[in-house]
Amino acid sequence: MHPDTYKRPLLWVLIFLLAALCFFYKPTPGKQDVFHAVSKDEVTLTGRVESFAVAKKDSENVVVQVLTLNGAPASGRVYARFANGAPQWKDTVSFTGKLQVPFGAELPGQFNWKRYLAQQQIFTEIKSDEFTRVQRAGFFWRTVRALRRSILRTFKGSFSPDLAGIAGGILLGERGEISPQLYTQFQDSGAIHLLVASGGNVGFVTLLTLLLGAWVGLRRRPLLLLTLVTAGFYTLVAGADAPLVRAYLMAVGACVGYFLGRNSGVFQGLLLSCLVIIGFHPAAVFETGFQMSFLATLAIIICLTSYQPPAKWPRAVRFFAQIFLATLASQLVLLPIFTNVFYKVSVAGLLSNMLLVPLASGLMAVSFLYYLFSVLHIGIIFYYPCLWGLETFKFLVEFFGTLRFSSLPVTAWNGGSIVAYYSLLFLFFHLPRRDFARNLALPCIVLAVVAWSAGYFCARTPRVYLIGQWNERAVLVRTEKREMVVFSSGLAPEKITQAVHALGIEKPAAVFSLVPGKEEPVPGVHEAFSDMWPGEEIAVGTMRVRAAWEMHQAKDGRVWTNTGYTGRTKDGISYCLQAEQKTLCIGAQARFVQLPDEQFVNGLPNEVVSARW
Repeated sequence: MHPDTYKRPLLWVLIFLLAALCFFYKPTPGKQDVFHAVSKDEVTLTGRVESFAVAKKDSENVVVQVLTLNGAPASGRVYARFANGAPQWKDTVSFTGKLQVPFGAELPGQFNWKRYLAQQQIFTEIKSDEFTRVQRAGFFWRTVRALRRSILRTFKGSFSPDLAGIAGGILLGERGEISPQLYTQFQDSGAIHLLVASGGNVGFVTLLTLLLGAWVGLRRRPLLLLTLVTAGFYTLVAGADAPLVRAYLMAVGACVGYFLGRNSGVFQGLLLSCLVIIGFHPAAVFETGFQMSFLATLAIIICLTSYQPPAKWPRAVRFFAQIFLATLASQLVLLPIFTNVFYKVSVAGLLSNMLLVPLASGLMAVSFLYYLFSVLHIGIIFYYPCLWGLETFKFLVEFFGTLRFSSLPVTAWNGGSIVAYYSLLFLFFHLPRRDFARNLALPCIVLAVVAWSAGYFCARTPRVYLIGQWNERAVLVRTEKREMVVFSSGLAPEKITQAVHALGIEKPAAVFSLVPGKEEPVPGVHEAFSDMWPGEEIAVGTMRVRAAWEMHQAKDGRVWTNTGYTGRTKDGISYCLQAEQKTLCIGAQARFVQLPDEQFVNGLPNEVVSARW
């Protein structure tokens, strides 16, 4: 990509808009949003279904665009759970239930359901037993959903759940009933992105339509229109998620540019599609799928224009070299996101994707042909090629996902490290353009050093974190030497591990329980009234931890202490930690912390409260 590309006004408009959204925009419900009607009373909603149903254990769930609330005009989107079957996409339905605010706990490293829905402009949930269809969807929408349902039903009836999930994931982004073990292997092998309908799917449909149209002799302009219609229809059938919409808008931009006699290139199409999506849906900038889609596409565009395999190489070698470069570029640019979401990095991804990406493209075509011929009752022609392809794909995923070093556990990156990484990565992508790289080198390196240094020193600031999910609580204490001690009051060990990783620490120096343990103690945890009694003290790294009788805090702020141990399960213990000549104490089973300056920090249910100490 030519350096002058970065001078385009549209690019800088997009950069400033994204920065403004990141710093100043927060998804909030509108004035007429049904969120404001949340109460204990039942309400009757009328709305249009805006998503395909997702089957869960006890319900089928859809997103509904609200039209009326108890007969009065209303707005907003609700996440509706139906116990006895969900309505279909684009139907207008009426149903009754109690509105409620989605639950979301701000635990570091844990998925926050409330925040996830807010990013989609959904602030309310509702449960209902049944619904009444008010208006049937139009013929076009019925055709789209019928095709999707028919394809998935054919896969489910023809293959095992895992293979049907792979076929549905590759073709439509619907992985269905894939087993948790296989899903983990997809993550570890670096192939999880192939289970999501992505821009590559739209590109494949576009390319296939162009080739078939050219083969039958269509003229260029009618062929482009047919291609846009076909790709648009596929985008809707596959769910019209951000990666699909981005790819389709890029295709539309390229075709419009052709009709206008301007070759603006894929980079300009990427910018335009991004502007359109955030123009209609600003909260998309916070969605992980949106970020991954645009960053990966941008990295591939830059990398493949800067690093080109020599023309003298055989075509097959160049093909796999380009796949390797595209995989390398996307994995490098997505590394911070994968790290801060999954806390592990796939090492096998570079090799596995060289085989799985072409195979996924072939399976996409074969699985659709199998469905098409099944409708004609001659699916046996493509049944075994599809079956063998799916089994081969699964075998490769399991092979790469079970390698000893297929993935490595990692801790979250701080903001400074992320800025430094992307600064150096931008320079790396442009190294073949020597003059441009020479001008970039100093600014990129300076930015990387400054950002990393800022992140490093901020990460060494001693902090205490109070986290809790309902009655399960914990206090995480980080010292200037980046040692961490955890004091737990019932919080699950896996949640503690995720929280520690999310805060940039590989493992805590020690874990202390604040309440008596169960019959079987948890390995690696200092149990209250078993391993530690009030008055006892142990050394943990450069710190010292002393056990004390449980501290409590009255409503007026006064602190009082239990006089002894009664043996009841509600009894607890307090700890005081001394490090860097400062002491803090944890009381009331992790509900408050007494800082060295005699100030108190109180924890809140389902939220994170932190303070410097």
